[in-house]
Amino acid sequence: MTPPGFAAAQALAARHRFKWWEVLPWVAAIAAFFLFPTYLSFGTQVLITILFALSLDLVMGYAGIVTLGHAAFFGAGAYTVGILALHFGWNEPLSGLVAAAVVAGAIGFVSGVVLLRTQGLALLMVTLCTMALLEESANMGAAYTGGFDGMPGLEFAPIFGVFQFDPLFFRAQYLYALAVLLVCFVLVRALVYSPFGESLTGIRENVLRMHAVGAPVQRRLVVAYTISAALAGVAGAVFTQTTAFVNLSVLGLDRAAGVLIVLILGGYGRLYGAFVGAVAYMVLEHTLAKAYPTAWQLGIGIVLIVVALYARNGILGIAETLRGRLRMRRAS
Repeated sequence: MTPPGFAAAQALAARHRFKWWEVLPWVAAIAAFFLFPTYLSFGTQVLITILFALSLDLVMGYAGIVTLGHAAFFGAGAYTVGILALHFGWNEPLSGLVAAAVVAGAIGFVSGVVLLRTQGLALLMVTLCTMALLEESANMGAAYTGGFDGMPGLEFAPIFGVFQFDPLFFRAQYLYALAVLLVCFVLVRALVYSPFGESLTGIRENVLRMHAVGAPVQRRLVVAYTISAALAGVAGAVFTQTTAFVNLSVLGLDRAAGVLIVLILGGYGRLYGAFVGAVAYMVLEHTLAKAYPTAWQLGIGIVLIVVALYARNGILGIAETLRGRLRMRRAS
C-alpha cells in the first residue's frame, strides 16, 4: 500500500525537477559573454534588471501583491554597500551582498507588517510613499549618501581576492552578476515550487478560501514580501558594486516603473518572464534611444499598449497560447 504522503512527495519532486529548456537562458548568457565582448556593460545591467524583476515577480506574480515602490528595497541595498565601502572601508563584495540583503529585508519586514494590512489602491499609494520617504531620506542624509550627487568613484575589493572589477571591459562584473543571479534564481525557484510557494499562489487566486482553510495569510504575505525585499536589495548591491556609483536614481519612480514594465512584457508569475521581459525591454529601449534620442519613450508606450491589449500574459503568455493551440491541433 502506498504511504499517504508518497504521492504528494512525488508531485513535489516533479515540480522541482529541471526541464531541459531551462538551461537555455544560462547558455545564452554565457554565449553573450564571448559573442558580444563590447556590450558586457550593457549585459551586466540586463542581468541586474532580471534579478530585480525576479524579486518583484515573487510578490506580484505569485502572491498577488501589486506595488509601485519596490525600488525602495533596490535603493536600500545599493546605498548599503555604497555607504559601507565609502565610510567604513567595508568593500568586500560578497559580504556586502549579505549586508544589503539584511538591510533591505529588514525594511521589507517592518514596512510589510504595516503596509500589507491594506489592499488595492491604498496599497499602491503607501508603497509609493514608502519609496518616496526613503528617497527623501537619502537626499537629506547627504553627509553619508552624497545627496543629489550620490557617491561616485566607489572602490571594491577583488572577489575572493582574485577577480578584480574591470571598469573598462566589465568582464568580471558580468560574470559576477551572472553568478549572483544564478544563486538567487535557484533559491526563488525552490521557493515558488515549495508548499509555501503554492500557498502564495492560492492567496493570489482566492484569499478568502485560504482564510477559510486556516492558512496564516498575513504571515505568509509578510514573509514573501521580506524575501522579495532582500532579493531586490541584492540586485541594488550588485548595481552599485559593478558601476562603482550610486545616486538617488536607484530610489526613483522611473526604476520602480521600469521593473513593472519588464514583468508586463515578459509575463509575471512565470519565473522566466523576468528573463524575457528584461531582455526585451532593455534591448528595445537601447535600440529606440539610439534611433530616436528624443522620442524613444513613444515607442515603448506603443509596445506596452499593444501588449496590454493583445498579450495580457506577456511574451511568455503568447508562447503558451500558441503551444496550447498546437497541442489541440495535434490532438484533433
